[in-house]
Amino acid sequence: MLEIAWFATRLFLRGKLLRDPLIFIRQIVFGTILGLTCFLAIAQMDIPLGISVTIVSLLTGMMMPFLFRDFKMK
Repeated sequence: MLEIAWFATRLFLRGKLLRDPLIFIRQIVFGTILGLTCFLAIAQMDIPLGISVTIVSLLTGMMMPFLFRDFKMK
């Protein structure tokens, strides 16, 4: 398992893993901004921080498959 992760990391760093790295970076930034916006909105409510982090983590995790549905690798 670690060997596969190391191989994928080397390919990513060499620029040979992704077909279009700019689309990948754009989707990552979009997901991060959306998750941060959700966190800031939920953090304004009067609930504990741990619960708000859990809720936002679940929401962001559910968004990622939608964001990367057209993701292509070499």
